[in-house]
Amino acid sequence: MTVYIPLDRDQTSGSTLQRFCARGLWAIVLAACSLAEAAEQSPPAPAVETIVVSSEKLPVETLIDRKVYSVTADVQSTFGTLSDILNVIPSVDVDPDGIVSLRGDTHVLILIDGKPSTQFSSAAAGDNLQSIPAKDIERIEILTTPPAQFKAEGAAGVINIITRKKRKQGEAASLQASFGSGGRYVLGADGSYNSAPLTVSATIGYRQDYRQRLIQSDVMAPDPTTGLPTDSRSSINERIRREVPTVGLSAEYALSDAQSITGSVKWADRGGLRTYTQLNDSSTAGVPTNSARRLSSGHDPETDYDERLGFSQQLGRPGETLELSLHRSTSSQHEHYDYTNDSFIPPASTFFNNLTFQEDHATTEFGADYALPVSRTRSLRFGYSFEQDDYKFANTGANVDPATGAQLIDPTLTNDFKFRQQINAVYASYQASVGAWKWLGGLRAELAHTDAQQRTDGTSTLSSYFDFYPSLHIDRALSDQSTLSFGASRRVMRPDPSNLNPYVDHEYTPNLAAGNPNLKPQFTQSYEFGYGFEGQGLSYGLTGYYRLNRDSVTDLTEYLGNGFSLTTKTNLPRSDSSGLEFTSNGRIVPQLTYSVSGNLFHSQIDATALGISGLQSTTGLNAKLKLDYRPTAADSAQFSFTRTDKRLTPQGYISALNIVNLGYRRQLRPELTALATVSDLFNGQHYQRFLSTPTFTEQYQREVRGRILYVGFVYSFGFTPKDGQPNFEYEQPG
Repeated sequence: MTVYIPLDRDQTSGSTLQRFCARGLWAIVLAACSLAEAAEQSPPAPAVETIVVSSEKLPVETLIDRKVYSVTADVQSTFGTLSDILNVIPSVDVDPDGIVSLRGDTHVLILIDGKPSTQFSSAAAGDNLQSIPAKDIERIEILTTPPAQFKAEGAAGVINIITRKKRKQGEAASLQASFGSGGRYVLGADGSYNSAPLTVSATIGYRQDYRQRLIQSDVMAPDPTTGLPTDSRSSINERIRREVPTVGLSAEYALSDAQSITGSVKWADRGGLRTYTQLNDSSTAGVPTNSARRLSSGHDPETDYDERLGFSQQLGRPGETLELSLHRSTSSQHEHYDYTNDSFIPPASTFFNNLTFQEDHATTEFGADYALPVSRTRSLRFGYSFEQDDYKFANTGANVDPATGAQLIDPTLTNDFKFRQQINAVYASYQASVGAWKWLGGLRAELAHTDAQQRTDGTSTLSSYFDFYPSLHIDRALSDQSTLSFGASRRVMRPDPSNLNPYVDHEYTPNLAAGNPNLKPQFTQSYEFGYGFEGQGLSYGLTGYYRLNRDSVTDLTEYLGNGFSLTTKTNLPRSDSSGLEFTSNGRIVPQLTYSVSGNLFHSQIDATALGISGLQSTTGLNAKLKLDYRPTAADSAQFSFTRTDKRLTPQGYISALNIVNLGYRRQLRPELTALATVSDLFNGQHYQRFLSTPTFTEQYQREVRGRILYVGFVYSFGFTPKDGQPNFEYEQPG
């Protein structure tokens, strides 16, 4: 999102900062135009061609600054979620809790149609990722070194989710129904009308889901009084019933041949009954010292809205455009849990208490984007954007009198936190090609103000910082089939507002968690160099990369005694990662195609400044394999395997994950399709964290019962689905 910046240097009046930014952009323009004039003296040559790698499942288009994965061709069978789609894309991994990583780094910015969404902020991000319908998504853009027109946020890069907008002429619609194990089901309907100058589309969906999650923790530490070895064990068996209705409406109207206006509204609701049984046991030198049970029952409903308005104006030159946009995204989550607490060792009376959480997040954006083609092979872009993020968190804990039902507020479980962030940004970029060379360079400048208020005790943390974020991309065509590429960018990762709140979360006692109001933003410098080939029914690519992080945000766990541990956020002074990514797509026999990708990585962290000794490093391989078998024009089967290798933490490591999915598709009639999928065939979603410090060791595990069978049908009318395109989307629980 950007705004037009006049090229007249007299138009730079305003604040010192504004003049500084404008002059900097003007200097870039002058330099770009000088380079362009020199390029014009060379013999004219066509622009570097886009490399297109096609496969039957995920066609990928390689552009100078990103890879674009098409996940569906038209409105047809898909019963999965956004999490399912991301899990089959190279470079991307999703853990059992819905946490996304890019090349092994979780500091990723996820956008929807180029805009941030509050659904991907705070603690509910993983649940939302596993609730967004896959049928509403057209393609996924992966930007590991994003260009200047994108927000500087996202140290690991940007994942841009592009929703469906291309609609066939006339009227079309589709109905979907799927039924799964455990009482799960998915219902959906889509409709569109496209007749110049108006295009309208609508989608509605309903998902009934069931999740079962096991959480176990085993902490070994000396008793704070006697020094004898103490073993503290905790286990939680959690059951979650989800209901997720969604509604979306979008429209585009051409005011004239040169002007158009677009708008969209999306609503989603997520909630249901959430219960768990927790057992806590401790022993010292083999003698039981504590045994307790906690029963929890409650609800965690969340309501999300996304509203957009856009205006596009074609200007004098062909391709010269000015685009304005206004966007607002809001999420509101209300949680309430009632607890029954029993103590067996030492024996004590049952007591009752509850916790209530209220979390609200809103993002408001305005921007404009000006594009100016200078010639057939050169173009300029300028822009401005403004973003305001508001976050509120309040919770109340109370003890309940079992006889009267009276509630007594517990001050230690009561908190009120508020956060506001404002970001003003300007950018300029220049793209050109000469002969076999093509390049894209840009510079983004962002001024950020933040205000974090802990209103419970009246404290406030203010910060303000200004920085530049350059980026550069270069392609060199070696032949019609092969290309060399280079990319570099500087990025930032600002702390999530929930991570700035120092309140101690007691939801999963004794594994406590808290934020850190003194967190600093992370800055990352990324470089990559790649080679790509496509031809003769085969495509493959190799990309080497290096990332240097400063002040990355990480978890730090402290043992408090009596079986309690506290995990907080802190800045890791320095870490780096490097690796070699590979992809290959081809055909084994006429009926069998394959897609394989992997990331051979090496990561290194230095946590000496955190009181943790030594330089730590690890090497691993994340890999994906997909096989598509099509014995007939109407039948197709799919096998996919995903492995996420061990990941390093300042105090230990996180173990590997292995997931296997199966799918079968049958085209019954041109308008009717049947589909069956089995996700996580071997229940491989085991998140294990191992910590080892001089004062304690911990083994922590979250296990999701992930094996799910879905059988469904899609009926389309108004147009005929593209024949023979397999479309398997798997349900990945979390």
